[in-house]
Amino acid sequence: MTTFVLIPGMCHGGWCFHELTEQLRSHGHRPYPLTLTGLSERSHLLHGGVNLDTHIQDVTGVLAAEQLQDAVLVGHSYGGMVITGVADRMPERVRSLVYLDAVVPGDGESMWNLVSDNERQWYLDVTASGDAVRPMPFFDPRATPHPLASLLQPLRFTSSPTHSRRDVYVYAAGWPTPSPFTTTYQRLRQDPAWTTHALDSGHNLMRDAPQDLLKILLETGETSRPTDLGYRTKSPVSGWPQRTI
Repeated sequence: MTTFVLIPGMCHGGWCFHELTEQLRSHGHRPYPLTLTGLSERSHLLHGGVNLDTHIQDVTGVLAAEQLQDAVLVGHSYGGMVITGVADRMPERVRSLVYLDAVVPGDGESMWNLVSDNERQWYLDVTASGDAVRPMPFFDPRATPHPLASLLQPLRFTSSPTHSRRDVYVYAAGWPTPSPFTTTYQRLRQDPAWTTHALDSGHNLMRDAPQDLLKILLETGETSRPTDLGYRTKSPVSGWPQRTI
């Protein structure tokens, strides 16, 4: 049994992982789909001080309160900021990080630094209170404004990075426009410390490629221990990844 902690992207709540959660449970695993402070059913907690540190504390609090060990943290899009910070704060509780078409920040980087000019224009479309970014019109009706401070605050590492963990990147290759994550994917697929996959899917991998995503997570739960020395890649046209050394 593997423990998966599922972190949504901007404007979304744990509900975006509903189907994936049910499937992981049916395979005997223990998923924790989380909603971050200020969003969805926790939108009543939104205020100008909700930032990246708040969201990292949301997750570290669950790891501590539920006494979770050897967890696989899964972050979609903005969730990559959060899972990176959690692994820095509690490396002893984290087995692997899975980035779902997500940012992979370094020390001192923020969402604002990592996204394109077009996305920064979206960040400027704030609510009347000025402390949250409005959901895009095409988002799920359940989407709610996202705390602006969490996008502007740089991530600061508090410990030395570990190189014994096996991390995974899942790239969505089916964007209708150029993907902002292409450079990240191309860099990581050359790094033998990473497992990378590319799926013929839009950015919302949970909705557009649920079965492929489930297969990747099940494989990660089985093979992401530090003793697993290979890495896997997948292109949109080459089929399921083959192991290489």
